[in-house]
Amino acid sequence: MYRSNLSSSLLQDAVDELSSLPGIGRKSALRFALHLLKQPSENVERFSKSILKMRKEIKYCKNCNMISDSDICPICSSSSRERSLVCVVESIRDVISIDNTGQYNGLFHVLGGIISPMDGTGPSDLSIDHLVSRVAGGSVKEVFLALSTTMEGETTAYYIFKKLNQFDIKISTIARGVGFGDDLEYTDEVTLGRSIQNRQPFVPLSK
Repeated sequence: MYRSNLSSSLLQDAVDELSSLPGIGRKSALRFALHLLKQPSENVERFSKSILKMRKEIKYCKNCNMISDSDICPICSSSSRERSLVCVVESIRDVISIDNTGQYNGLFHVLGGIISPMDGTGPSDLSIDHLVSRVAGGSVKEVFLALSTTMEGETTAYYIFKKLNQFDIKISTIARGVGFGDDLEYTDEVTLGRSIQNRQPFVPLSK
C-alpha cells in the first residue's frame, strides 16, 4: 500500500481522513490536501462548514426516506408527481439515477439496502414495513421494484412481492435492458430510462 512519509503530522491526518472516502486513494488524498493548503482560509472554512452543516442538519423524508432539508422531501411534496405510483429502490443514489433519466414521474421509497445474509442485513433492517404501511393506506396503485438485478436484489424483490401480494395493486419491475448482476447506480441513463418505460409485471423466480 502506498503511504507517503510526510513532514507534517497535520497533513498526514488530513490525508488519512480524505483517503477514507470511497474511491479516494492516498495519492489522490494527498493531492486534495495540498490543493486545500493553497486555497484562501475563507474558502477552506466555507468548504468545511458545508460538510458539517450537511451532516448535522440533513433530514430523511418521513414518507420515502430520501434525503431532504425538511421533514417531507421535494419529490413527495410535488403536486406534479404521480402519487399512485411508488418506485422502490435500494439507496438514495438510485433515486438520483432514476430521476435523472426523465422517464419516471412517480414517488419513491428508499429501502436503505437489500437483504443480504452474508452482510448481516435482514428484512427488519430495511424500511419494508414502512412500505407495506404506505400501500395499506390505499392511495398506491402500482409498486415498481427497481432493485439491482443481483441475487440479493432478486431476493429482496421476492420478499417484498410476498408482503404486498395481499393488496389489490400492480407490482412491476424494470425491464431486462438492465442485465442480471448489474447495479442501477452504474447503468447508463438511456438503458435505465428504457427499462423504466418498458417495465413489466413482477414474476418471482420461485413461488
